[in-house]
Amino acid sequence: QRRGAISYDSSDQTALYIRMLGDVRVRSRAGFETERRGSHPYIDFRIFHSNSEIEVSVSARNVRRLLSFQRYLRSSRFFRGITVPNSSNILDDDYNGQAKCMLEKVGNWNFDIFLFDRLTNGNSLVSLTFHLFNLHGLIEHFQLDTMKLRRFLVMVQEDYHSQNPYHNAVHAADVTQAMHCYLKEPKLSKSLTPWDVLLSLIAAATHDLDHPGVNQPFLIKTNHYLATLYKNTSVLENHHWRSAVGLLRESGLFAHMSLENRQLMESQIGDLILATDISQQNEYLSMFRSHLDRGDLCLENANHRHFILQMALKCADICNPCRTWELSKQWSEKVTEEFFHQGDIEKKYHLGVSPLCDRQTETIANIQIGFMTYLVEPLFGEWARFSNTRLSQTMLGHLGLNKASWKGVQRQQSGSGDDVDPTFEEMDSDILPQEPRLS
Repeated sequence: QRRGAISYDSSDQTALYIRMLGDVRVRSRAGFETERRGSHPYIDFRIFHSNSEIEVSVSARNVRRLLSFQRYLRSSRFFRGITVPNSSNILDDDYNGQAKCMLEKVGNWNFDIFLFDRLTNGNSLVSLTFHLFNLHGLIEHFQLDTMKLRRFLVMVQEDYHSQNPYHNAVHAADVTQAMHCYLKEPKLSKSLTPWDVLLSLIAAATHDLDHPGVNQPFLIKTNHYLATLYKNTSVLENHHWRSAVGLLRESGLFAHMSLENRQLMESQIGDLILATDISQQNEYLSMFRSHLDRGDLCLENANHRHFILQMALKCADICNPCRTWELSKQWSEKVTEEFFHQGDIEKKYHLGVSPLCDRQTETIANIQIGFMTYLVEPLFGEWARFSNTRLSQTMLGHLGLNKASWKGVQRQQSGSGDDVDPTFEEMDSDILPQEPRLS
C-alpha cells in the first residue's frame, strides 16, 4: 500500500504509472517502515536561497520528476504498443547501436561508464542493470515481469540526484558494472546461486540511493532527522537501504514471491548496503584477513558467500582508483568537487569545515593519495589474496600507476612527493596499508 501514488491497469500505456509529488511513506504487514520518497533532495538546501530562488528550483524539479517516467515511456518503442515476444528483444528496441555494442563488453574492466551514459542519454543505470538481469538469466529464473523491472529501475535512477557531482546514478551504474566483473571471477561464478546474483545487482544499483551529496558528519552537526532516526550510526547507508526497500515494494517486482522470501531479500540487501559504510572498513577488513589467514572460507556455505558479496560490494564502491587513469581521474575530480561543495556550505553558514572539504587547504592529489594509501590498497590487497586472478592484478596495477600519477601531480604542486593527507590516518589508524599478500 502506498499513499500519494496512483497505479493504473488500463490499456493506456502512458498512464501505467503516475507518481504524485510530495513525501511518501510505505508501510508493510511485516511491520517494517521504509524511508520516505520525496520530490526533492531530503537535505533542504532551500534555506540557503531567497524565496524567489526557492520557487523556481522546486517548481523545476517537480516538473522534471513528474514527467520523467512519461518521457521514458514515450521514448521507448517497446512501450508504444509493439509486442515483444521475449525480454531479449527489449534490448534491440531500447538501445542504439553503439550502446548495444558496449554492452557486449560489459564484463571488461576498462568499460567506460561515462561514454555509456552519454550513449544512453543519461539512462546508464537503467540500461546496464536491465541488461545484466537478462544476461544472468534472472528475469527468467525469478519469473520477473519486465514492465515492473523496468519501472523499478527507472524509479531507482530517478531517486539518485543528478546534481551531485559524484553520488549520482552514473556512480551507481559504475558500481553495478564492477560488481558484475567480480561476480564473473572463477571462485564466485562457480559457487553463487541466482539468489546471490540477484541480491548483489540490486544492492549495487541502490547502494547510494537518494544520496544528498553531503556526508554523515554534516547530517549529524545539522541535526538532520535521519541522524536522529538512525542514532548517528550508518545514517546514509540505512537510508539507502530503506529507500531501496520502498522502491521494491512500490514497484511490486517481487509481489509474486512469498512474504518470507521478500523479507529475507530485504534483510540481505540491507546487509550488503550497510557494509559499504566506510567507517566500518576496519571491522570488515579484519574479518576478511582472519578468514584468509585461516583459509577457512567455504563458498558452499551461504553465510560465507554472503560475506564475500559484502566485500565485493565494498570493493566495487571504491574501485575508482583501480580503473584506468582516464576514468579514475574523472571520478577523482567529481568526488573532490562534491567534498568542496559541502565545505563551501559549511564555511558560509559557520558549521565548521569537515575533513577533506576545504578547497583552500586540500588538493585532489593529496586527497587521492591518502585515499589510496589508507583505504583502497589494504582492501584490494586482501581481495587479491582471496581471488588472485588477472582482474585482481590488473586492478592493483592501475592502482599503483594512478597513485604514482597523483604523486607526480603533487610534486608539481608542492615541490615534494612525500606529503600525504593526514586526515586518512585520523579516520582509522588501524587501516594502515600493508604489503599486498598474494596467495
